[in-house]
Order: sequence, then C-alpha cells, then structure tokens
Amino acid sequence: MRIAITGAAGMLGQAAVPAFERAGHQVLGLDRSRADVTKLGSLREACRDFRPQWIVHLAAFTRVDDCESNADLAFLVNGVGAGNAAQVAAEHAAGVVAISSDYVFDGRADAPYREWDATAPRSVYGASKRAGEQAVRHLNPRHVVVRTSWLFGHGGPNFVDTMLRKARAGDALKVVDDQRGSPTYTVDLADALTRLVAAGACGTAQVTNRGDCTWYGFARYFLDRAGLAGGLGPTDSAAFVRPAPRPAYSVMSPLWYEHVTGARMPDWQDAVDRYLDEVAQ
Repeated sequence: MRIAITGAAGMLGQAAVPAFERAGHQVLGLDRSRADVTKLGSLREACRDFRPQWIVHLAAFTRVDDCESNADLAFLVNGVGAGNAAQVAAEHAAGVVAISSDYVFDGRADAPYREWDATAPRSVYGASKRAGEQAVRHLNPRHVVVRTSWLFGHGGPNFVDTMLRKARAGDALKVVDDQRGSPTYTVDLADALTRLVAAGACGTAQVTNRGDCTWYGFARYFLDRAGLAGGLGPTDSAAFVRPAPRPAYSVMSPLWYEHVTGARMPDWQDAVDRYLDEVAQ
C-alpha cells in the first residue's frame, strides 16, 4: 500500500518509515519542509500525486510545558493538524492513523485505562491531543487513534538518553517515584502501527510496551544495567513543580489493539535492553 507519514523526521517517524518499508509498503515520508500539517493546502499538495491509501499522522507539538504558554500553537498543531491529516486522507478515500497520548486522561485512576474511559486532560498538551482525537473521528470514519506514552528511541531527546548523559557526567539524580506509566520504545510502537494498518480495523487503540513502573523505577532499571545508578535517588512530584501537571497514573489497557492484531507488545524491560544494546554499538 501507499503510506504517507507526517512527522517523518521526528523520533517516532524515524522508526515508522523503515518499519512500513520493511512491511512492503511504498512510503512517502513528510517532514515539515515538505508538508506543514497546520495548513490544509500544504498537506493536500504534498499528498496529491502520491494518492495515499493511509496517512500515518505523527507530526505533533510534544513539548508539554511549552504547550502551557503556547496554547494556540498547541491546538493548531495537535488539533487542527490532526484534523487536516484526517481530511486529506478522506479526500483520497484513505484511512488515517493518528497518534495521541496518555495525557488525555486525568491520571486519577488506580487500574489501567480502557479505550472507552472518559477523557479529562489536565494540561494544554492533553487537551490539544484530545482535540486531535475528536477531529480525526469526526472527519474520517476510517480512522485509528493510537494513544501511547513515555516514548524513547533513536533520533530525538528522550528520558533514557538524558539520564544516561547526566549519570555519566557524575550528576546526582533525583527522579519522581509517584508517577506511574508504561515506557514505550519507538521501534516497537512503529511495528505496532504496521499491524494496525494491516488489520484494517477502525477505532481507538492504546499501544505501549507491556508492564508499568514509576519514572524512578524506569531510571533505576536502565542505570543499573549501565552500571551508573550510584547517584540515583527517588523524590516526589512536589519537588519538581512544572507548568504542566503530569498524570500520576497513566497505564493504559491494550485490549483493543491485541484483539484486532492478535499481537502482544514486548515488556518494557525487554525494550530497554534492546535499545541500550543498540546505542552501545
């Protein structure tokens, strides 16, 4: 199939383009220089001759704290941009896959969020991603909204790389131990996106690596593995006041994804092991 991928230069995009190529698809990778997703005409023109059968929409404004002081831009990129991708896909009778976030939930749950649970974002970023979900569902019946969380991988800033760099510099590290979620490797998420497209089902999927931990538990695991955990200690969210509130609990159930694809995501520890092995090469 012909797959157009927005945000192709981003961290997830750099994993998704080769994943779809390995799956045998013809891929049109679109970075911002080739298609501004906030402008319908720009995206429409970029896709005109390619005639996509699916648009995989990865472009996003993901700097969570910056969204608080740039709400208009956040909603333009994450809300309008997602709607534009859905509309252009519909004009080609194509499907759209749009990436969303655990931040659409309020974080007050004590069991994994299900796909149909009510959303209640507490940040501008979360609200803008929910707006994108709503636009995609409204504008294109052939849609898959994919919620994910705590991404790490090659080609972009991420928690694993940041903590490893600071630990190697000898910094004392304090990491919050009262926020729980599921780390997700971009390579595994990209492979999951190919399975969702192959399945052809429409709906809302929640796709993360399996299992959950706190940010401190996450850091402890990969710093222990790297032999760099000596300066690491736990703290709580009150010690790190940020412009955007973080969900205290954002573990999500993968029920629908597993049902439609017949696949299970790898455990997050296995994903971290593979990532560390790759960055060490």
